[in-house]
Amino acid sequence: MRRLLYLTQTKGFRHGCLELSHKIIRELAPKSGFEVTITENAADVNRANLDGYDAVMFYTTGELAMTDDDKKALLEFVRKGKGFIGIHSATDTYYQWPEYGELLGGWFDGHPWSQEVNIIVEDTKHPTTAHLGKAFRLLEEVYQYRNWSRAKTHVLLSLDNESVDVSKGKREDKDNAMAWCHAYGKGRVFFTGLGHYDECWNDERFHKHLVNGIRWAMGDLPGAAPLGTPRPRK
Repeated sequence: MRRLLYLTQTKGFRHGCLELSHKIIRELAPKSGFEVTITENAADVNRANLDGYDAVMFYTTGELAMTDDDKKALLEFVRKGKGFIGIHSATDTYYQWPEYGELLGGWFDGHPWSQEVNIIVEDTKHPTTAHLGKAFRLLEEVYQYRNWSRAKTHVLLSLDNESVDVSKGKREDKDNAMAWCHAYGKGRVFFTGLGHYDECWNDERFHKHLVNGIRWAMGDLPGAAPLGTPRPRK
């Protein structure tokens, strides 16, 4: 059976849903074909330990304590064919580690909207989003990102700017992705900006989105991730 290492250590803001996320992942894992180990210690993401896993998932904040060698080992782990999954504030992590931002696809740059929003499903065929239709509504804290562009990743979900006061945002291009994926060497990276509220963690739509993201990152589900996904036309 596949194995996932789930890290929820925080050195900045700690989301109140993390303990609930532990419960949900423990329930979903055996039904979805993988085992999960949950840790609050980034030191467990080390060269020796990684050999026993097929993917690593972060829901984290801040500059966590990992040695330079273990950081290198994580990047090599993915490049050689394993998976990396980031949830929500994984982008609010390791600002001082440039390669981490390259791995994940960008960093947190504020959350202008915390409300029910309309989310556009840009890829209706990918296993992480195929069940969501063309759009759906969800209560979410919507992040914006810096050092992020469509040229570097494949956009799965994006914010419908017409459902918010877009003037509160920072991005000049008003391009607000909410989930994406891409190859990293021989490995796969999946990120979802969803997951701030308990309501999301209790939503079966999110369960399938996340579980299939994990399984896709592990290489168990097909799904193209062409870079430079064009923005959908109105």
